[in-house]
Amino acid sequence: MTVARSGEPGQATDTDPRRWWGLVVIALAQLMVVLDATIVNIALPSAQADLGMSDGNRQWVITAYTLAFGGLLLLGGRIADLAGRKRTFIIGLIGFAAASALGGAATTDGMLFGARALQGVFAALLAPSALSLLTTTFTDPKERGKAFGIYGALAGSGAAIGFIVGGLLTEYLGWRWCLYVNVPIAIAAVLGAYALLHDRPGHPGARLDVPGALLGCGGLVAIVYGFSEAEPRGWTDPLVLGLLAAGVALLTTFVWWQSKTPTPLLPLHIIKDRNRAGCFLTMALAVIGLFGLFLFMTYYLQVILAYSPVKTGLAFLPLTVAIIIGSTQISARLLPHVAPRMLMVPGMILAAGGMLILTRMTVTSSYTTEILPALLLMGLGMGLTFMPVFSTATAGVAPQDSGVTSATVNTSQQVGGSIGTALLNTIATTSSATYITSHLTNPTQRALITREGIVHGYTVAITWAAAIMLLAGLIAGLMVTTKPPEHGAPTEPAVPESVA
Repeated sequence: MTVARSGEPGQATDTDPRRWWGLVVIALAQLMVVLDATIVNIALPSAQADLGMSDGNRQWVITAYTLAFGGLLLLGGRIADLAGRKRTFIIGLIGFAAASALGGAATTDGMLFGARALQGVFAALLAPSALSLLTTTFTDPKERGKAFGIYGALAGSGAAIGFIVGGLLTEYLGWRWCLYVNVPIAIAAVLGAYALLHDRPGHPGARLDVPGALLGCGGLVAIVYGFSEAEPRGWTDPLVLGLLAAGVALLTTFVWWQSKTPTPLLPLHIIKDRNRAGCFLTMALAVIGLFGLFLFMTYYLQVILAYSPVKTGLAFLPLTVAIIIGSTQISARLLPHVAPRMLMVPGMILAAGGMLILTRMTVTSSYTTEILPALLLMGLGMGLTFMPVFSTATAGVAPQDSGVTSATVNTSQQVGGSIGTALLNTIATTSSATYITSHLTNPTQRALITREGIVHGYTVAITWAAAIMLLAGLIAGLMVTTKPPEHGAPTEPAVPESVA
């Protein structure tokens, strides 16, 4: 079977006059997937009040999505390889829209959690298919670079768009529309995909590693569930310890299975490379802190400072702008001249510094003087870190491994978000309860003590997040030892020609 590759401009895909409209369809679908990681954050306080969720359970609105997405992303790539990208792209869109409609209509918290998990399942089909369709639609090197730039800009700005759109929808239409909004977007993308996208046939020889998917996803679910149950039960409860032990055992078995099966979800030689493993770990640990920040700051701004959903969304905008500046104006310019860890280590130190500023939050903190500087430091630090992580992790891999390598970076991002949200939410709610119990000596002060206790819980969790980010910086400094591109081997980011 002939595969269109870079440098073969005579292929039909290069002369298709509608290929740029095809990029619009692919980017629209990817934007929808990225949006859903943040758009629901702004709606979460309203959804929690409406559906009567406990503080311990609210994190499942976020983690149900990121867990299913991250845990099944590698399997989704394999399914796309087997069945064909366009087909799985369209199935992913339709399923995502249906799951979104179900979540919007949720009448109980369990129904919402289930719908969010379904969204993650179909996102895991959608994301690798979108990336692979992009690479097969644009095979000319110059056009491919431009297309990936547009795609990356949309994906990178998804967080900011999610916060602002989430705020507008929650305030003026209700939190349910943060889910309903996916339905018309998905319908437009499906119609566009049928009309504009072309695909090579699937590979009947590809095999699905279903045991690997069950072991990997099962281990992650057990660990996240164990973290979440530590809040009501305590860290020494037999169920909590059992879940954490089972999670570690399942993930250990997953690694063993990947070394034995002929068609592994995650070929182990990819993570045996020191630099690549360091990038995966740095990404996972960095995102633990970032997702925790999203959750706590959303509640702090809306519940403690009484911001409207729209104002809350706008309050996050400096964070995203700082991430974009750090990534495109600092990292992208310096990376050709300095070693990646010379960006990643200072980036994590800056981000941890921003987190430490937030540990000084009180019930009367000023956004301009206390919150904004922390968000700007966080954003610059993340921007300095993310760009070299993606570039270094995907540099120099064999073409047949480029798809699975890209998927592994995304998996570490989603898994870090899942674990971070569950772990930090448990730390925050436990610390809040302890503070309120020990300080509530006068019943007439219950409202004030409760608010102070909530903020105390956030600051304790954010302190842990800052420590985790410093650990990420340490790992980057010790493990990512590759030289600057102009002094070492070529490190142009690999572009997947197929999703492994």
